[in-house]
Amino acid sequence: MRGRRLLDSFGYAWAGIAYAARNEPNLRVHLLISVGVVALGVWLGITALDWAVLALTIGFVLACELLNTGLEELVDLVSPEQSARAKAVKDTAAGAVMLAAVVSVVVGLLILGPPLWIRLFTSR
Repeated sequence: MRGRRLLDSFGYAWAGIAYAARNEPNLRVHLLISVGVVALGVWLGITALDWAVLALTIGFVLACELLNTGLEELVDLVSPEQSARAKAVKDTAAGAVMLAAVVSVVVGLLILGPPLWIRLFTSR
């Protein structure tokens, strides 16, 4: 019985990710950018440590976006009318996503910038 519940929980998690991917344009943007970053990392041949940092950064942004989606849905459920407190919850969650995205850009530039610069602008 426990094994079935575990499998069910993975199914629910995938359903949540699929729901957000279908309904949240920002998640799709983050996923598209993530694919581009991964492709660039492959092209540049970055190190295993760089991959680890990028994977954590990408995962953090996507997790923040999923939490933001969940919080927005919850707020809409419990507070369908406009409310300053509901707005504050939604704005704060969106701010967390924005902060994670900005930090991810900085991390991406630090990791991918130097090898990209070398690849594009130095002669071999």
